[in-house]
Amino acid sequence: MVQNKICILTGATGGIGAAIARRFAAAGARLMLVDRPGTPLAELAGELGAAFCHADAADDAAVAAYTADTVQRFGGLDVVLANAGTEGKLAPITATTPDDVARLFAVNVYGVFSAIRHAAPHMRRGGSIIVTASIASFIGSPGLAPYCASKHAVLGLVRTAAQELGPLGIRVNAIHPGPVDNRMIRSIEEQAAPGNPDVVRQGFVAKVPLGRYATNEEIAALAAFLAGDDSTYCNGGSFVADGGFITG
Repeated sequence: MVQNKICILTGATGGIGAAIARRFAAAGARLMLVDRPGTPLAELAGELGAAFCHADAADDAAVAAYTADTVQRFGGLDVVLANAGTEGKLAPITATTPDDVARLFAVNVYGVFSAIRHAAPHMRRGGSIIVTASIASFIGSPGLAPYCASKHAVLGLVRTAAQELGPLGIRVNAIHPGPVDNRMIRSIEEQAAPGNPDVVRQGFVAKVPLGRYATNEEIAALAAFLAGDDSTYCNGGSFVADGGFITG
């Protein structure tokens, strides 16, 4: 149950983020939704009756500000969903620039680090930090070296934070989605096969024993479990939702 829990959600307007926001709002959570300027954040917040803040996940000062605003507005902090992330450009390592890597790591790794760093001092005992990682935390994928490296890094961060914050009664866990039917996978498909993304989709689906992509709502359900009181002994865990992708 997440009823009355005070939650920060980054990447709120993405496919997974919006599904989490809607599920948590329906369950009675008190939400601070965060996403970049230019996203339909105000519209989503208005739909759900949630607070919102435009911020870049990689901007440490902005992270500090929206965290402090959440605590002041609601009187505490129970859950942080560090969900913001980017797939970056699909390219071989030899064609990937340092700037490409730097921006991706700024969002996917430092953004998570910053979210945890600023939230932890304000979180109440029994709090839960949930990081959206990926099955790319465990495997490599040609053309996605920076993305895979960033998600490997995030897993190390989650495991370390779980050890540091566990004694304070704060749990830190990672969600590892496989292919999810949303904008990010569309981007990867199109970059991998411009003009013929269905070929890439068919290849991904062929690797999933369940024979389909996940829905955003299925990932949101896992986030709700980790945010609620049925997961109070889960800490430092990797919760894979990939339809069996990495078992093959």
